[in-house]
Amino acid sequence: MGLDAGIAERLKRNADGLVPAVVQQYDTGEVLMLAWMDDEALHRTLTTGRATYWSRSRGEYWVKGATSGNVQHVKSVALDCDADTVLLKVDQVGAACHTGDRTCFDAGVLLP
Repeated sequence: MGLDAGIAERLKRNADGLVPAVVQQYDTGEVLMLAWMDDEALHRTLTTGRATYWSRSRGEYWVKGATSGNVQHVKSVALDCDADTVLLKVDQVGAACHTGDRTCFDAGVLLP
C-alpha cells in the first residue's frame, strides 16, 4: 500500500528522501520538536495516529514514545505551501525532547 499517491506526488524531499516534520502541541501552539519523515514514516503516522519518524542517526523508524512512554497522539497533519515540510499537531504526553524537557526549543534562547 504505502503513502497515498496524491500525497507522495506533492512531497518535495531532500536528497535523502526526507522531509522535516515540525511538531506542535495542538491546543497551545507550543513548538515541541523537529524530526524527519520519509514516505513510509508519513504513511504510518497517517494510518495509525501515532507520530512515526525516520531516525537519521539510527537508520530506522521510531514511534514517538514507544520506549519512553512520552507518546504523541496525532490530531492533524498538514503540508506547507511548498510541500517540503510537514506540520504535525499532536497531543504530547510527557516530554517531547530526548533530554526529558517538554520541548526541544528551550535550551538555547538566542534572542529573547
